[in-house]
Amino acid sequence: MSIKPFRLTLFILLLLSVASGCRAGPSSTRVDLVGDGTPLPAYRADWLPREHGSLFSTSGACGSCHAGLVDENGNDVSIDANWRASIMANASRDPYWQATVRSEVLDHPALRSVIEEKCANCHTPMAQFSAAVSGGESDLLDGGSLDGDHSDHTFAIDGVSCTVCHQVEEQGLGDPDSFSGGFSVDTERPRGQRLAYGPFPAVKGPAAVMRGSSGYWPVEGAQTRTSELCATCHTLYTPYVDEEGKVAGTFPEQVPYLEWQHSDYRETDVCQDCHMPPAEGPVRIASSGGGPPRSPFAQHRFIGGNTYVLKMLWAFGQELDVTASSDHFASKIEQTLEQLQTNTATLVVEEARLVDSQLSFDVVVRTQTGHKFPTGFPARRAWLHVTVKDADGTVVFESGGFNPDGSILGNENDVDPATYEPHYEEITAADQVQIYEPILEDVSGGVTTALLRAQGYLKDNRLLPAGFDKASAGEDFAVYGGATGDASFAGGGDTVRYGIDVSENQGPFTVSAELLYQSIGYRWAENLRGQDAAEIARFVEAYDALDNVPVVVAESSISVEP
Repeated sequence: MSIKPFRLTLFILLLLSVASGCRAGPSSTRVDLVGDGTPLPAYRADWLPREHGSLFSTSGACGSCHAGLVDENGNDVSIDANWRASIMANASRDPYWQATVRSEVLDHPALRSVIEEKCANCHTPMAQFSAAVSGGESDLLDGGSLDGDHSDHTFAIDGVSCTVCHQVEEQGLGDPDSFSGGFSVDTERPRGQRLAYGPFPAVKGPAAVMRGSSGYWPVEGAQTRTSELCATCHTLYTPYVDEEGKVAGTFPEQVPYLEWQHSDYRETDVCQDCHMPPAEGPVRIASSGGGPPRSPFAQHRFIGGNTYVLKMLWAFGQELDVTASSDHFASKIEQTLEQLQTNTATLVVEEARLVDSQLSFDVVVRTQTGHKFPTGFPARRAWLHVTVKDADGTVVFESGGFNPDGSILGNENDVDPATYEPHYEEITAADQVQIYEPILEDVSGGVTTALLRAQGYLKDNRLLPAGFDKASAGEDFAVYGGATGDASFAGGGDTVRYGIDVSENQGPFTVSAELLYQSIGYRWAENLRGQDAAEIARFVEAYDALDNVPVVVAESSISVEP
């Protein structure tokens, strides 16, 4: 994919704009506002790439027959429409990912092939797997598969597409060798006879139609209904280097599967239950002779929590050659916000009392996720934003406020990259903030946001799923820092005590608390600045154009009488 400068004039002219030079097709005039009031462009996207290789086919080979699907209540549950705007579909287009890859390569040019192969395994899996089988290189940058002139570009830019997940073999799933993109795909069957695994038994007539249309035989594969399938890419170990720049070991960059295994959810839920929620009733799974309606039908929403990158993909979709329309992105952001605000955590202010001039209360967070929150890439963080107002509505205390650039007021790490905010059991001052986050440690014991310099965690107090036992957790998914000794920080949530001096103010007092979430922490974005590369400049330009306003995951308030 060639690098084009982002057009910031887009935000001034979009009410009258027409999408030109974009393969996504002509624009409508509809403009959506997302969260912070930022206007985003309207455009269509009617195409999906249709290209066949010896092992994989791109999404257009499948999308046409799995469009126009509805559940028993008439809701659109089309596979193509739900997938197009997901982070999975845009895994290789993500400007933040591309900037991060470039940054790591600039930092460690001698390890370029190691970096690009590790990143390509799960972000450009079709191109990477094909290259590995044929003995080719897994280059991404500078004429690699992300370049529009590369022979495998279409396969690379199609992200985590249909024929990746639906060809993963069952054997070895859940084993350590399957992690970090170590999934297995049959390499022997020729094109036209390849198997596509799904959750339902195949029906002879529709199976023949699918083979004739796409070249793949549908067969039932129980692995498509398991967490172990998702674990292949969402259990990621990255190499780290010593002080001499040599690879010294591996670092658990993200391990939600291991977190899930160590929780109560392993007995009740799999990844797909939350991230591919079932449709309402049976669904005919193909628009052309799809056989009888099937249930439960897992909607291909692939919902995570990354509204910020979704908004970036939407805002600059024409430059990024996205295959999703503005309507698709609007829907995906709505789905993601619903996930964050209804299925992630609850919050309540309890035990509030005013004794003499001391106001005290507890903020109690209870998690609803089957893994740590936040989880995944370690740039993500959540925190408590707490305010106290007096009888006149004047704010007399605030912890966890934030700026439009995404920085948190009072957070040590946002001011100084060498420091970080500790875990708190009790907060008594405005410059203390409870931030649930991973802080990465390099081999010298310093703070870093560079993955190849990260050999462990100085702090990991991300909220734990129900049933997670801190004492028995393995070192790859354990709790680190002050939270290890906090009895109120345990599987299922956390309780933070606040003590505020209100001697100079008049009650009643209103206490308000929010759990806020950010998918790219301020420090992670800021540490990319100043590096001379097109991918990094493009991300920074986009980051500066879009306020990094956190999502309110949960909130609560209470009035305290004198």
